[in-house]
Amino acid sequence: MRALATWCLGHRRLVLAAWIAALVAIAGVAGAVGAAYSSNFNLPSSDSQRANDLLKRNFRAQSGDQAQVVFQVKSGRVTDPAVRARMQPALAQIAGTPHVVGVQSPYSAAGVHAVSRDGRTAYAVVRFDQRANVLPKADALRVIDIAHGVAGSGLQVEAGGQPIEQAQRQSGGAQTGIGLLAAIIVLLFTFGSVVAMGMPVITALFALGTGLSLVTLATHVFDVADWSPQLAGMIGLGVGIDYALFVVTRYRSGLRDGLEVREAVITAIDTAGRAVFFAGTTVIVALLGMLLLGVTFLRGPAVASALAVLFTMIASLTLLPALLGMIGRRIDRWRFPLGKGATGGGPGWARWARFVQRRPWPLALGATALLLALCIPTLSLRLGSSDAGSDPASTTTRKAYDLLAQGFGSGFNGPLQVVAALPRSGDRTTAIRLRNALASERGVASVTPAQLSPRGDIAVLTAYPSTSPQSAATQALVSRLRATTVPQMRRATGAEVHIGGSTAVFDDLGHTLTNKLPLFIGVVVLVSALLLMAVFRSVLVPLKAVLMNVLSIGAAFGVVVAVFQWGWLASVIGVDRTGPIESFLPVMLFAIVFGLSMDYEVFLMSRVHEEWVRRRDASQAVVEGVATTGRVITAAATIMVCVFASFVLGDSRVIKLFGVGLASAVFIDAFVIRTVLVPAVMELLGRRAWWLPGWLDRRLPRVAVEPEEAPEPSPA
Repeated sequence: MRALATWCLGHRRLVLAAWIAALVAIAGVAGAVGAAYSSNFNLPSSDSQRANDLLKRNFRAQSGDQAQVVFQVKSGRVTDPAVRARMQPALAQIAGTPHVVGVQSPYSAAGVHAVSRDGRTAYAVVRFDQRANVLPKADALRVIDIAHGVAGSGLQVEAGGQPIEQAQRQSGGAQTGIGLLAAIIVLLFTFGSVVAMGMPVITALFALGTGLSLVTLATHVFDVADWSPQLAGMIGLGVGIDYALFVVTRYRSGLRDGLEVREAVITAIDTAGRAVFFAGTTVIVALLGMLLLGVTFLRGPAVASALAVLFTMIASLTLLPALLGMIGRRIDRWRFPLGKGATGGGPGWARWARFVQRRPWPLALGATALLLALCIPTLSLRLGSSDAGSDPASTTTRKAYDLLAQGFGSGFNGPLQVVAALPRSGDRTTAIRLRNALASERGVASVTPAQLSPRGDIAVLTAYPSTSPQSAATQALVSRLRATTVPQMRRATGAEVHIGGSTAVFDDLGHTLTNKLPLFIGVVVLVSALLLMAVFRSVLVPLKAVLMNVLSIGAAFGVVVAVFQWGWLASVIGVDRTGPIESFLPVMLFAIVFGLSMDYEVFLMSRVHEEWVRRRDASQAVVEGVATTGRVITAAATIMVCVFASFVLGDSRVIKLFGVGLASAVFIDAFVIRTVLVPAVMELLGRRAWWLPGWLDRRLPRVAVEPEEAPEPSPA
């Protein structure tokens, strides 16, 4: 690290020019080619994937996603001539939109069932030739514009379905700006200097701009969900400012200890920089661990987030020392009157550490009880996918959802696509038997007549549940159909039947991730524990870290369940309807939170270990570690909480889930675990905390977070 810092410091203008050139070049190319976001839900062994594969091979006209144009009149009926005269040309115009292969109008013979009993509500089915994840956004927006264009004068027209949902999602630029502003305020109070505040912000912005531009380019190489940049930006901004904060704090501490600028920069990178490198590597390993799950949908968010963390780490170790070399002793210029300008801790945190050490058992038990209480809602965790009923009330998808639910029942918002490979071409008898069997099932409201493929060997039916897509009863219906009705039809007719559609896809995704989650958790925990063991030369310190990280993750899950599933304080963050937790959230939240928790573990315990090696006094080592890192860790955590919490201000439920989960996890980790539980447990363990069997010590590689020798202060 000293060699890297020395080179960057000696070539600081070149380093700055290289970062500027990289940012301009990569951002320029990304802006020119644009983004091609897509969400690939391929699950090769799932029933929904088999249904989609059958359609792709034999019935391409039915292999794309569907949207609905829903309309309702305030008075009269939708079949009145005046309403028909407005809607029929609009539906014909939609039929001519690119990638639309057909529109089933409620005014046609095949669409007579699409008019509600009271005659006030109707819907048209718009069939696309592509799935929503690859459908051009402009074509879906065109459908929305045409639909809204004929509304008015007592006629409400809205659009719903996955293609529309995908098209109306907004970027998180405003939330990123709010998070950045909050971080600036916290840094001003922490450093007490505008110049010092600017160092972490500038570093994070360079890294984030370059990393997110690479994510845009990556969308042309592999599938990246459209919310991935928001997630990557949220994580990158938080860790980027945090990493630079630790380095700048150590640099200012070196100046106050009498080091020259050059030696202060090198020392900061050789100490805090080592911790940044190790912490960043741990986060990246945890994020890329999601690739082990083999779920295509998760690759994009995992790689995007890992890229953001990688570039923030590189910027903190290269760009930041170059900037510090240029600023020198002017780091404390432009004082902020309300800031304290502390370097990392001080007597207050030392007194707090001693307070905890005098009462280790009550405080350890109290903190553990609090964490376990927060974990309780996790026992009620229900995975699934929120439907359009959870969208903001102002969106067209939410309005379409409500209109369909009023006119036809909640189940019409999440139809099941039943695909059957018939034993004989044109075998309508089997198709009719299948429809009757489905219609007789408890929980099925209605089933459309079968549509046969051009060759007559594939039949497609749409089954409408009587409950909403995100209802547990709908999930139970899918499982029951696959367990009973489908096998019975196969035995009775020889037909190969599969259940598809978006509701079934997300149900399959949840089962797949649940089955693979233990392997993923095991790999991430084992790798992290081995890394910590190699760094801190201890068995109990890594074990303590893993157990506490799992507790903080469980507590964060509990908060997410309480808010989004139980509805506690949900209206405060703009969630007006509860529902299941997105099936991919647990694995992603575990990877991110486990990595971020390791950040604070490394920053705190590296200082404790440094003092332990120097003094061999376990209690005093904890006091010194907390005293020197307490203020900066809580400031860093406050920044992260502000950044993550700012993302609940957006409309996306997925990003709100991540925002609440990550903000809760960081707050719990920094203000409960690092400031109470860790000092208490380390006091109870005493010298035993640093026990490592000799045979294991000889076999473990030596990874040093702290430099071998601390530099001596030079005359300033």
